[in-house]
Amino acid sequence: MSSDAGQLRKRSVLIAGHHTSVSLENAFWAALKRIAEARGVSVNRLVTEIDRERTANLSSAIRVFVLGHRGGGGGG
Repeated sequence: MSSDAGQLRKRSVLIAGHHTSVSLENAFWAALKRIAEARGVSVNRLVTEIDRERTANLSSAIRVFVLGHRGGGGGG
């Protein structure tokens, strides 16, 4: 893991036609991008799917999704 993997990065994403900012560690952004590419969708589309299912704040929901996906927990 690179030394900046834990550094927070804020990015703008488009959810249902609205821009919102999401802060995640670089490692989570990279994993989210890999998952989106594997599914053949954009990161925005994947985040929109996560947003529809979330019960917590969006950043937390994305982290849980990524961890579930990586651990085979069916998080997506």
